[in-house]
Amino acid sequence: MYIKNYEVDAAHIDFQGVVDGLYYPFYMEWTRHAFMKEALGIDIEEEFKQGRLYMVLEYSLRFRKSLTKGDKMEVTCELAKNDKRNRVNFVQQIRVNGQVYADATFVATCLENGRPSVPAAIAEFINA
Repeated sequence: MYIKNYEVDAAHIDFQGVVDGLYYPFYMEWTRHAFMKEALGIDIEEEFKQGRLYMVLEYSLRFRKSLTKGDKMEVTCELAKNDKRNRVNFVQQIRVNGQVYADATFVATCLENGRPSVPAAIAEFINA
């Protein structure tokens, strides 16, 4: 399991004193992109220059607890097979002190020449 650590950005706190729900997917996105680069060797910016577009098709997110100012969180990322062969699931959690504050599944694909696919590096990682 891949993990990145972050501290809540004070700019993300809303009038109620908790992190606005809009920002949870951002923390997960930053972690997904780092996972792809550091664990899979896929630099999505370079891939884009080569004509491959990595994109999220849908996601489900469940909030369990509210992040607050000063929270230090770990954001996880794991790959899982999707029912469709041209898609992959990124399963993620936001945790503080071992407690799950949010969990999500992001369904993604890679478009190359307009066709959806799962790149070899991702397929190999899932099947390893």
